[in-house]
Amino acid sequence: MDKILQTEEIAKLENSEFRCQDILESDLSDASVILFWFSDTGIVEMMLEKFMNLKNCKIITIFDPLPGLLPAKIDFPYLMFQTPFKEAKDLREQLIAIFETECIDFSTAWEHAERYTKAVGSPDAGNDRFLTILQTLLIWINAKNLGLSCTEEIPVPVKNYMEIMKNYFNIEVKHLIK
Repeated sequence: MDKILQTEEIAKLENSEFRCQDILESDLSDASVILFWFSDTGIVEMMLEKFMNLKNCKIITIFDPLPGLLPAKIDFPYLMFQTPFKEAKDLREQLIAIFETECIDFSTAWEHAERYTKAVGSPDAGNDRFLTILQTLLIWINAKNLGLSCTEEIPVPVKNYMEIMKNYFNIEVKHLIK
């Protein structure tokens, strides 16, 4: 509740309006900036229809891109999309734009996972390393499956972290590699 009150105070100072409403019900026709932190496919699809009708609006997502669209600006894990949207030819083009590289190796996956963890984590969080490892694996596996990995073989650090996840946390991720 304190965060909502702080945000409302900032909005008053910035000559803007803060809304805490059900996004599916809210009238967004006059919105200029929307923080959109949803990954539920149904909600994303419904909101994309609303977003398509907005004029000169910035939609900011955290980690998850809007499907099929290219961001106008990237400060990973924050992605800003601008209406009217620019469509990506395919998922590969979208990921190359987001990660700003032609291929993703372990270091790139780790760097982006760590940025995400620092952006959304708590300063006192004891599980930051676990989240970074898990995100790194997911970023690298998705890159591998899309043909965006820098190598055909699984890098040693990725193998090691997959084993750690399996042996110590009973989380199997190797089956996700196609």
